[in-house]
Amino acid sequence: MQSTPTLVLVMGVSGSGKSHIGKRLAEAIDADFIDADDHHSASSIAKMSRGEPLNDGDREGWLETLAGFFRDHARRGRSLVIGCSALKRRYRDLLRRGAPALRILYLHGSRELLLTRLHARQGHFFQGDHMLDSQLHDLEPPGDDEAIRVDISLTPEEIVSTFLERIDT
Repeated sequence: MQSTPTLVLVMGVSGSGKSHIGKRLAEAIDADFIDADDHHSASSIAKMSRGEPLNDGDREGWLETLAGFFRDHARRGRSLVIGCSALKRRYRDLLRRGAPALRILYLHGSRELLLTRLHARQGHFFQGDHMLDSQLHDLEPPGDDEAIRVDISLTPEEIVSTFLERIDT
């Protein structure tokens, strides 16, 4: 059991690679991984499946659940990586209530690259260009004081190694 767990939020819009990068990062630091999409309510999944963006009210309970995962892991001394869009500063602030020492990896990429990835994805509830545009509109990109920004055009290995080189250990 670790005395000081590493708690990481891998954030970005849909198609940025949060799940893939989050899993690789979790392996690299011997942490658990949680995909935030697995914890949406049935009504939120149905809404997104219809191409309707979520609003702040739809996200509130979901974010509280994720903050609880960070809190629980910190209490147990276990490292955790969560892949979550966390589009707005207030969402990230809520997650930090569960993990004051939260480190954030912001996966950033061009709309064109994101769309290419989304169109290639099979069997995901997030559908349509409109949904991506809605996320890009709502996105409040974190500043350098809040997150480490890494471009998604890099390989997954380069993304993980760049982040690990830049976090305080």
